[in-house]
Amino acid sequence: MSTPEYEHWQNLTVRRPGDVRTLQGGPVPLSWQCEKRTAHNDRLTNSRLPADFPHQVERGDAGDALACLALEESIRRDIEAVRASRVREALELGSTWRQIADALDITADDARAVLRQWADAQHHVLYRRDVEDGQPQPLGLDDQGYAAVLAVCELGDDETAPGPAGAR
Repeated sequence: MSTPEYEHWQNLTVRRPGDVRTLQGGPVPLSWQCEKRTAHNDRLTNSRLPADFPHQVERGDAGDALACLALEESIRRDIEAVRASRVREALELGSTWRQIADALDITADDARAVLRQWADAQHHVLYRRDVEDGQPQPLGLDDQGYAAVLAVCELGDDETAPGPAGAR
């Protein structure tokens, strides 16, 4: 089933990562971005076929190359934005730092740094800013949640978290 948002997305020219943020109600789903990138990439691949290729194909152009670059950057940013949340979820579900590090192909200390950076932003930027602004339900990690995440960062490489990291 096609929606008006999907139709709009299908017809949208993407040249910058910011072009992807045009749907009402939030970001464009990652699957839509990948689908659009694949179409542009397929045309670029077809451009490498010999001029006398026996089948009719749609060949790519500079617009396709720019769209691929912009979409790839948007996809990278979207994935990067949820990376620390996935680390936190893995810990909450019983994974060890070593397992997480292996999944990310980094060291356990680097995996801890990913979670610490996220926790710092959740606590110092989101939560404290909302409290200072008088928001009735501040976003981010409160003091207790922040301390819980930092405590999980102190676990050994092969230890599992006792419970949800920073859960309220």
